[in-house]
Amino acid sequence: MTWLLWTGVGVGVVVLAAVALRAVGARQWADLMRGHSGQLEAARVDGTGHAASSTPPPTAPTSPSAVRFDARELGGLPAPVQRYFRAVLKNGQPIIAAATVEMTGTINLSASAEQWKPFTSHQRVINSVVGSHAVARPGFLWNAQVDMFPGVPVHVQDSYIAGQGRLIAKLLGLFTVANAHGGGELARGELMRYFAETAWYPTALLPSQGVRWVGVDERSAKATLVDGPITLSLLFRFNEVNLIASVRAEARAAGVGKDRVMLPWDCGFSNYQPHSGMLIPMAGEAAWVRPEGRKPYFVGQVKKLSYGFFP
Repeated sequence: MTWLLWTGVGVGVVVLAAVALRAVGARQWADLMRGHSGQLEAARVDGTGHAASSTPPPTAPTSPSAVRFDARELGGLPAPVQRYFRAVLKNGQPIIAAATVEMTGTINLSASAEQWKPFTSHQRVINSVVGSHAVARPGFLWNAQVDMFPGVPVHVQDSYIAGQGRLIAKLLGLFTVANAHGGGELARGELMRYFAETAWYPTALLPSQGVRWVGVDERSAKATLVDGPITLSLLFRFNEVNLIASVRAEARAAGVGKDRVMLPWDCGFSNYQPHSGMLIPMAGEAAWVRPEGRKPYFVGQVKKLSYGFFP
C-alpha cells in the first residue's frame, strides 16, 4: 500500500512539473514572438522602422493609384497570368497591405520516413506596398505549435523579417531544437516561401507591386521578385480554370545548418473560395522533389483568413 502511495505521489509530481514547464515555456515563447512580431509590423506602420526599407522596391509604384488594382496594368503580361488575375481579382480591388492566415494540418518531421504530426499555426504577412503613406519590405512570421506527443508541443517560428531569415524550434517553448538566423541561403529560402504563398495574398503578384512576369507556355509563367540583394524567380503553373495550381523553385536549401542540400521545391494550392472580393485557396501543400520523387512534408487547411488593405 505504501509503495502504491509513493508511486502515485511520484506520478503526480512529474505531471505537475510537466504542466509547470509547459506554462513557463508558453509564456517565454509568447514573449519571443511579440518581439519578432513588433519587428515585422514596423515595416508596415513606418517606412523608417526597424524592419523597413529606406527605399521602395526597384519596380514599385510611387503614386496613390497603386493602392487599388487597375485592370489596365495587365496589358503586356503573359496570357495565363492575365487570365489568373481576371479570375481572382475585380477591377478596383484594394491592394493587400497585410494578411493573417490561421491553419491546421500535418507536417512530416522526417526526411526519410513518415513521421507526420499535427500542427496549428498563426501567420502574419506584410506585403511590399508602396503608396502615398508608407513603404514596406515583404515579410512574414509563421508561429506554429507541432504536437510531438499528447501534451508535448514543439513551438516553431519560420520568418523573413528585414531581409533576414529565421527558423527557431523549442520543445515546450523552452528547450532549443533548432535556431538559425541570418542572410544567405536561409534568407533566400524564407523569401522564397513568402513569394510562393502569394496565392493567399494575390495583389502582391501584380506588376505594380514589383513582380516581373515572363511567359513559359499556355499554362505557366515565371515570376521574379527582388528584395534587397535577393532576386528570386519561381515557376507558377495554372490549372484549367486559370488559378494557381502550383509554384516551383528549382533549388531551395533543405535542412538546417551544415546539413543543407539544394533540392527542387514545389507548393500546391487547391479548394479556392471567394474571400474579400477575391478567390483564395483554402488548402496548401509543400514538397521536396528528391531523386526518388516528389515527397510532401506539409499539408495545411486555412481555418481563418483576414486582410488589411492599403487605404
